[in-house]
Order: sequence, then structure tokens, then C-alpha cells
Amino acid sequence: MRAFLFALLMLAGLSPAVAGNVSTFELENGLKGVVIEDHRAPVVVHMVWYKAGSADEKRGKSGIAHYLEHLMFKGTDTMAPGELSKTVAANGGSDNAFTSYDYTAYFQRIAADRLPLVMKMEADRMRNLRISPDDAKTELQVILEERAQRTDSNPSALFNEQERAAQFLNSPYGTPVIGWRKEMEGLTRQDALNWYHEYYAPNNAVLVVAGDVKPDEVKALAEKYYGALKPTEDLQPRARPQEPPQRAARHITFRDDRVAQPYLVRSYLAPERNPGDQKRAAALTVLSEILGGNQATSVLGRKLIYGDGTAIYASTYYDGMSIDQTTFNISVMPAKDVSLPEAEKALDHAIEQFLTEGIDPDQFARIKTQVKAAEIYSRDNTQGLARRYGEALASGFSVQDVDAWPDVLTSVTEEDVMAAAHDLFEARNSVTGYAEPASKPLAAAAPAVPPAPAQEVTQ
Repeated sequence: MRAFLFALLMLAGLSPAVAGNVSTFELENGLKGVVIEDHRAPVVVHMVWYKAGSADEKRGKSGIAHYLEHLMFKGTDTMAPGELSKTVAANGGSDNAFTSYDYTAYFQRIAADRLPLVMKMEADRMRNLRISPDDAKTELQVILEERAQRTDSNPSALFNEQERAAQFLNSPYGTPVIGWRKEMEGLTRQDALNWYHEYYAPNNAVLVVAGDVKPDEVKALAEKYYGALKPTEDLQPRARPQEPPQRAARHITFRDDRVAQPYLVRSYLAPERNPGDQKRAAALTVLSEILGGNQATSVLGRKLIYGDGTAIYASTYYDGMSIDQTTFNISVMPAKDVSLPEAEKALDHAIEQFLTEGIDPDQFARIKTQVKAAEIYSRDNTQGLARRYGEALASGFSVQDVDAWPDVLTSVTEEDVMAAAHDLFEARNSVTGYAEPASKPLAAAAPAVPPAPAQEVTQ
């Protein structure tokens, strides 16, 4: 529907309303700021992004980034535990936080005239967090329970966890954001404080303010509340273990009686978006839409669902916003009486056909329009736009990279997509996973492993 509306708007020479100008500044203590003007409503989104996520954790301390995210709501010298969230709610706003592989972010959405209030509180906990032993103990139980509910009780989440671990043998992307339970159980208050003091500093953070604001006013407020905070002088550059070349295809089978319908997932190691060099990631983004973006019109949909009837569901997923090498993922749910090995064989055949036959020009033109429409409409969401810039800058990109992305997508050609596909679909770079009920006998030569988008665990 949005693509259709976009086409009508373009024919009329119009475009949907979007947030306005994007500007930047940097304080003397190293804090980088981004201001996105949107004066359509008297609302503001205030976000602080730290350049530290679960992939920056030391071995054996998985889950510490997410643990500290929870503890950041426990107060400072001037704020009682929980006071920040209560104050935001009392002023008609909302707040939350999330942790991912490459960053941790905190945000508030509130009336524009309350921006000084939330900025003051966020700046306070950037450097003045206080964690009592009781709070540390209580919150450890909270994150363990969160893992129990979101992962251990969810066969799909467990499957994805195993797939990533099989795909990334050395990269920290193979460790779940929430952490391995055994390691989480051993996390301490001092671990959290060490993480906080190492990474939470103005020169390791990005401030994003979007909404009914003016750049000079935001910078003045940032100078007032964040400007006095001392930077961390010995902040080390990000250095992570890298994934060695994968030499052979990997296969796993996940068996759990909570799996209601067998399905398979395959992931391929894939290049990430890089600052100043986003062309290959753009080609993979378009490739994902062509192969599995729409059940009725995509290549896999036409071949597996509406073609030979092998599957009742087929999709692909790729998100190149990643500091290190990422994955391109395919999911297939076979039709009744079709085994997982049969579905995998059909998937392989569909990919081979695509590599041989190439792209339908009409489909390519339609996909390019849809991708461009999605990019334009995404700019109509102030919070989503704030998140886009924050995620990018926390991952090493510039505002110019973010602004250039729509044009990079538009410039992708059929030849670019096919070149990316031929490089991507190397069996030795893949992990294939089967998920099926435990009561079902193991199929011969059963491969298996699910793909997982960059997982985020919200507080």
C-alpha cells in the first residue's frame, strides 16, 4: 500500500511530509550531537547512544552490557532508583533503553519544553551512576528471568542462538546479546561498574535530539548539561576478535517438542555496510527484496510457494548496519508432507536457477520503487529517524553516510545485484539449520541452523 501511495505522490510531483534539516555539533569533551528538526508537533525524542555493545564484552562476561543497561535506571547521587522513569512518566513522556551487538542506547520521548529536564537527568547518569549491592543482586535476577522468558522458553529464540553460534565461531556476534546463562549468573556489581567506567563517557557517546527543536538551542542545552562532564582520557579504540575464513558448510539440527511446524533457516556470511563504501550492502539489500521480500512476487515465493508447492512460507533478511561481517538469511517452512531435506533441495535449486536466469527487469524496477518508497516514508517517523542516525554514528558512520544511503540504493543496477549474489551464495560460507519437534526421528543427513537479525534486548 505504501509503495502504491508513493507512486501516486511521485506522479503528482509531491512527496510525503518528512522531518526537516539534520545538523551536527561536537562539544569540547568529545560528545557528538545530531539535531533533527521536525516542527509538526511539540514533541521531542532525546537519545544517547554509547559506542559499546555486547560484541565489545570480554570473553566470559557475556551479558554485562545488557546488565548495566538495567542498572542505569537505579539512580545517582541526586536521583533515587527509578526516579528518572517516574519523572518522565509524570511529565507525560515515555522512556526505555536497548542493547545490541554494537551499541547501547537510552531514550525519552516527551513534550519539547521538557527537553532540559530529560537532558539533565540523562547527563547525570552518564557519569554519576550509583549501584548498591542490593540493586545489583536484584537486577541480576531480573535479567536471568528475562532470559528465561524470552530465550529459554522460546524454541525459535534458542534455535537462532544456536545458529549464530555455529556461524560465528570466533566473532563475538556468535554470543547472544543477553548473554549465556552460566556466564550471566557469575556477573557481579564490580563487573558492571568496570563496564560503566570504561565505556560510559561523553567522548564515547552520541546525542541525538529530534523533534520540535532548533539546533542552536539544543547545542546550548548540551553545553549546559553534558559539557561539564569529563571525557575518558585513555579510551581505547574498538578491537574485536575477527571471524576466520569459513572453510566448509555447517549444518545443525535443533529438536524441541515446542516447535509446532518444522522449518529451515540458512545464513551466509555477508559483507556489512562500511563508512564511505555502501554499494555492496545496497546491492544485498535489493537482493533480499528480490528473493524474499514479498510472498506473492519474490523469486522464492514464486518458485517454492506458488510454483512447485514445496513451501508455505519463504523469506529473506539482510541488514548491513554492522561494524563487522554480518549475515544474509533465508527462512523456509515446507508444505505438508514435504520433508526438511526436500525443502532444502528445492531451495538450492531455486537459488541455482536465479543465479543462471538473472533478474526479471520488471520485478527489478518494481523493487527499486518499493525500496525508495520505504526510504522516503521512513523519514516521516521522527523517532525512527533519530534511531537511524544514532545507530549509524554509534557504529562508526557519519551523517553524510546516512544521507547518502537512499541515493546509493537508487544507483544499484541489476549487474550489481547479480555480482553480489554470485559472491554471496558460496556453500562454504553457509550454516543451514533444521528446527523440528523432538519426537520426530532424525532425518538422514539433516542440516540445520536459523538466521538471526541483529538482536536487541529491550529493558
